[in-house]
Amino acid sequence: MTTNTPPPNLAIHPSAREPGDGIWFAAPAGFTTLPLDALFAPSGSVESGHFQEMLAPVLNSAPDEASRQRFIATLVAAQRMFYPMRTEGTVHCSLGVHSDDTGNGDGNALISLFTVTWVEISWAPRRVTAARAIADAGGHTYIEYIELPSGPASFSETVRTPTVESGFPQEPLLQIHAHLPHPDGKSLALLTLSTSAVAQREQYRAILRKMAETVSFDDPFAPSTAALEMLQHPTA
Repeated sequence: MTTNTPPPNLAIHPSAREPGDGIWFAAPAGFTTLPLDALFAPSGSVESGHFQEMLAPVLNSAPDEASRQRFIATLVAAQRMFYPMRTEGTVHCSLGVHSDDTGNGDGNALISLFTVTWVEISWAPRRVTAARAIADAGGHTYIEYIELPSGPASFSETVRTPTVESGFPQEPLLQIHAHLPHPDGKSLALLTLSTSAVAQREQYRAILRKMAETVSFDDPFAPSTAALEMLQHPTA
């Protein structure tokens, strides 16, 4: 799940307190959560109708028809792409729509997909797991190891071009990965930000880094042990 970190004195959205599949994080503005089950709902179903209603504001916010059609095409590609990923541990997917306001940008909409996938691993110390995640991945570049508030992590990037047989557009796809070992030592959270806007890789690196920095493997809204003890044994 995602939670938007609220400024002081503002109410927390109720979705922030929903179960988080063992991981909690904050998503910046411009990302819309896509319910994975609804991605594959049959046309005309109740789930499909709710999904279309949820996406209507995003479609209406597109600056022009070309951007709207790109959004729809990306969504169709996501439906085809994430069916196998759903069965391989993917627990979250968000669609990012941002305006290209960089120095060389033309103001067009930039589209990205953000996913969180659980990867089962053999037990190892978390720093070892973070290093192995990169060592075992071929073709990854821009490799970095850092300490996050949630623990050790590694970052990497890949640029791939879909095969003709895949049916996807034949344009390079940038994928930026954050590998965050879980404290139990038996699983790893893989955060991936994918976009065809390869020229904006620095901006997308910054977005994923900010997301990774907010990750918590403990429910941030659960009462602390100290607070529970005070409730159970209040002072006179």
